[in-house]
Amino acid sequence: MDTLVESKATLKTPAYAAKKADAELVPWSIVRREPGPHDVLIDILYCGVCHSDIHQVKDEWHNSIFPMVPGHEIVGRVVKVGDHVKKWKPGHIVGVGCFVDSCRRCEACRAGEEQYCEPGMTLTYNGYERDGKTPTYGGYSTRITVDENYVMSIPKGIPLERAAPLLCAGITTYSPLKHFGLEAGDKLGVVGLGGLGHMAVKFGHATGAHVTVLSHSPGKRDDALALGADDFLVTKDEAVFKENAGRFDFIIDTVSAQHDYNAYLSLLRRDGIMVLVGVPEPTPLSAFPLIVKRRSLAGSLIGGIRETQEMLDFCGQHGVAADVEVIPIQEINRAYARMLKNDVRYRFVIDLANLKSGAS
Repeated sequence: MDTLVESKATLKTPAYAAKKADAELVPWSIVRREPGPHDVLIDILYCGVCHSDIHQVKDEWHNSIFPMVPGHEIVGRVVKVGDHVKKWKPGHIVGVGCFVDSCRRCEACRAGEEQYCEPGMTLTYNGYERDGKTPTYGGYSTRITVDENYVMSIPKGIPLERAAPLLCAGITTYSPLKHFGLEAGDKLGVVGLGGLGHMAVKFGHATGAHVTVLSHSPGKRDDALALGADDFLVTKDEAVFKENAGRFDFIIDTVSAQHDYNAYLSLLRRDGIMVLVGVPEPTPLSAFPLIVKRRSLAGSLIGGIRETQEMLDFCGQHGVAADVEVIPIQEINRAYARMLKNDVRYRFVIDLANLKSGAS
C-alpha cells in the first residue's frame, strides 16, 4: 500500500533552491502538503549544511533533480498534527534527518534499518515520495510535512542549532562506532577533522576510547585536542605510518578526497576494523594489508530512525553536540564557497528566522 497520504490541501512555503546544476541558490516558493492523518507539520528553526548538499547542487553524483531545495539536518517545532498522530503534539521540538519515508515492508525496514530500504528510502530532498512522482524538498525552507514515524525527538539540553548536524554528521559517525562495537579503552583513529570527523572524536571520547586524529593539517592539532582527542598525527609524514603500524583497534575514515587506504589499513592491529564514511573517487586497494593481520574494511551509511533517536539520547546524556557557525539563509552561497575552502569549524547551520520574516 502506498504510504504517501495524498491531500489536495497545500501550504505555500518560502525556500531557497538551486534551479539548475551548479547554480547559486535563490529564493523560491514550494508547496508542502497539509498534514494527513499520520503526518506532522514542522516549523523549521534550524537546518545544517552538509557537504553532500554541495555535491547534489553541483550534480557531481549525476542524480540531481532540479529545482532542488537542499537540507537534511532539520530541527523544528511541531505546529500541527494529523488526526491519528500519537507520538507528537504541537510544541514538541523534533528532528528530521536524511530520509522521510521508506517501504516499511522489506527486511531492512522491518529490522529498523530504513536507511538500507531495499526498494530505496525516500530522501528528504532530491528524491520522490513513495508515489514516485512528487519531488521532495529539504530544510532550506520554513516548514516541512513528515510522517510521524520518520520524526525524532530532540532531547532537552542540546542547543537546537548544535543539534541540527547530529541528524546527518552525528548519526553517520555514531552508527559505525556502535555497530562495530567500539568500547571504552579501544584505540580509535579518526581520519579527517571536518564536519564528520569532529563528531567522531566527540563520540569516541564520550565512549571512553583513546582517540587519535589523523590529519594532513598540522594546524588542526589544538582543535582536535580541545574536541576530546588524546593524540594527533600529521599524515603528511610517511614515517608516521611506519612508526604507528598496528596501533589502532578501529579507524573511522571520514575523508572524501582521494587517499591511500592501504597506508591507513597498516595502522590497524590484528582483527582491526576500518570503516569508510567518506566518499572519495575510486581508490586502489590491495589485499595484502587485509590478509596479513586479518583486518576488515567496511562501509557505513547513516542510521535508521531507532538508532538515530538512540544517538540523540546519547548526546543528551553525555553533553555531545556539533560545533557550528550559524548563518542566515541569505548567506548560503557564501557558506558553500567557504566550505569548498574548508573554512568552517565545523558545520554551518542555517537560522530560518529571516526567511520566515520575509527578509531578503
